[in-house]
Amino acid sequence: MNRHRALAATLLALTGAGLGLGGCGFTPLYAAPGVTSNMAVIDVVAPTGRTGYFLGQHLDDAFAKNHSAPAKYSMHLTLGEARYPRGIRTDNVATRYEYVLTANYTLTNLPGGDVAKKGTVRVELTYDSADQPYASIAAAEDAQDRAAEEAARRIQLEIASWLATRETKASTPKAVAPPKA
Repeated sequence: MNRHRALAATLLALTGAGLGLGGCGFTPLYAAPGVTSNMAVIDVVAPTGRTGYFLGQHLDDAFAKNHSAPAKYSMHLTLGEARYPRGIRTDNVATRYEYVLTANYTLTNLPGGDVAKKGTVRVELTYDSADQPYASIAAAEDAQDRAAEEAARRIQLEIASWLATRETKASTPKAVAPPKA
């Protein structure tokens, strides 16, 4: 019974804390001025290849790309991929692999081309390697897609955070020195 009371007290405290956020000036990340509208006008230039294609598609989806508006930013990506055998059997055959995707991005302003933001995300995940060749290939390709999706999510979060803080700084009025008497 004490466990149920503790759970109820915790839920009540969390609910009360959640209700109190409205009065403290909390603004959700994607509700900050200019975040979603600026993300929708980022033109993603992904490298060729399977993983580059997946990452470009996931970023267009994550940014909610507005194809009818002119691009305000251009994002160039470079990828690094590595696969490491894990879970080695006694006959020296790997049963699992670790797939590591490193995505470097450079966000530039358009039309000038000056660098607005640079960043790197690294995604590590594992997948099973089956004895059947087709199943092993399918698992490796699925790992590429999952890693690209996670990299896109992390890039989206970094860009949204950057846009939110940049827009907040730009809209905050600067202090004016009082006139000298």
